[in-house]
Amino acid sequence: MDHRCKLLHLFLYFLLSASFFMHTHSSEDYNRQPPRPLILTWHHGTDSDPQQVHISMVGKDHMKISWVTSHEHVKSMVEYGKRSGKYEASATGEHTSYQYFLYRSGKIHHVTIGPLDAKTTYYYRCGGSGQEFKLRTPPSTFPIEFAIAGDLGQTEWTASTLAHIGSKDYDVLLLPGDLSYADTQQPLWDSFGRLVEPYASQRPWMVTQGNHEVESFPVIFPHGFKAYNSRWQMPYQQSGSKSNLYYSFDVAGAHIIMLGSYTDFDASSDQYTWLKADLEKVDKSRTPWTIVLIHAPWYNSNSAHKGEGESMRLSMEEMLYNAGVDIVYAGHVHAYERFTRVYDNKADQCGPVHVTIGDGGNREGLAMMFEKPSPRISVYREPSFGHGRLKIFNETHAHWSWQRNNDSNSFAADEVWLSSLSYSSACCKNSSFKCTPLTTQKDEL
Repeated sequence: MDHRCKLLHLFLYFLLSASFFMHTHSSEDYNRQPPRPLILTWHHGTDSDPQQVHISMVGKDHMKISWVTSHEHVKSMVEYGKRSGKYEASATGEHTSYQYFLYRSGKIHHVTIGPLDAKTTYYYRCGGSGQEFKLRTPPSTFPIEFAIAGDLGQTEWTASTLAHIGSKDYDVLLLPGDLSYADTQQPLWDSFGRLVEPYASQRPWMVTQGNHEVESFPVIFPHGFKAYNSRWQMPYQQSGSKSNLYYSFDVAGAHIIMLGSYTDFDASSDQYTWLKADLEKVDKSRTPWTIVLIHAPWYNSNSAHKGEGESMRLSMEEMLYNAGVDIVYAGHVHAYERFTRVYDNKADQCGPVHVTIGDGGNREGLAMMFEKPSPRISVYREPSFGHGRLKIFNETHAHWSWQRNNDSNSFAADEVWLSSLSYSSACCKNSSFKCTPLTTQKDEL
């Protein structure tokens, strides 16, 4: 890395770290830690060595390998196999780059490999030389476990969250927006990619965008998402979407829908039309669990970002309710909050559980101010950093836990057993989706 680039990184470090000392937090219930400093992660290899490696699912048995090189002549090729150092197959892909004012990205490679066997470890090498990586594919049937973290950023709290995520096994990571907190400072996208590489190179990371990914600028970059769309390409075409900002995918017996809070979502929009068609294609006999991720929460008792998701809720909530969506995860608010099953601002046993989990470690600190008294539909809320775990055991039952960050270990501060709406007698009776009522099923809220 040249001298000018290092100076730019150091300037960004001091600029963004300065805000950390402007926050003071207090709480009656728990002694919460203040924000922690920004981490800048450097590349220590050669210009040809892969960096910022991350993987994402493509269809039922393929995986996209994405990485960056400083050298422009490195091939967009991945060799892979089931034994270390023995690469029985290879695939070639495409590459891109982008310019943002004076910043020009490295060569961004995207290569799709497969077909791959389910729940199998593969070893792979990017660009024909250099470091070997390994990944594990998700299972094709239950059980399956998701790690869920929003508003990550790249602070010491982020590193803590990632370490806690990596300390226990999981199959797929879901991220409801706000990845790098680069906020137009493009070298921070590179730093973020290096920070998450040890985790994102081993398990698929499926992400959607947040407000910090927009990075629009009048006239020059009016549409935004230039860095996000170049670096974090998700499998939107496979679900019939026209945009990388919203898509869906199936894994094991779950249908996951990633929605865009910062692209058009009214009834005349492409996203609305796509969502309607996507929900109509869901086969509950194949994917009994339906999970949605957004960024701006539709339900929120915190004073931070109050009401920012309301217009999207009014546009799309009825569709999700009629389709029997089980859970909606959101970020944006830098705290944790779990609601009961809810629809149209009222408790409803046939509505989804809404969970805000925007507490991954961002540089802006925690959102401390919850309204009092707590709304009856809000079951648990706490302004602390952490991540979540959703383990779906079978067609009918799943376990959700929120893991609060402590200094050395994560602590399960909130947990609940959930029942799939696909097998709820009460909800199947009046549902517009195909389901199979078993018994009177209730969540242990």
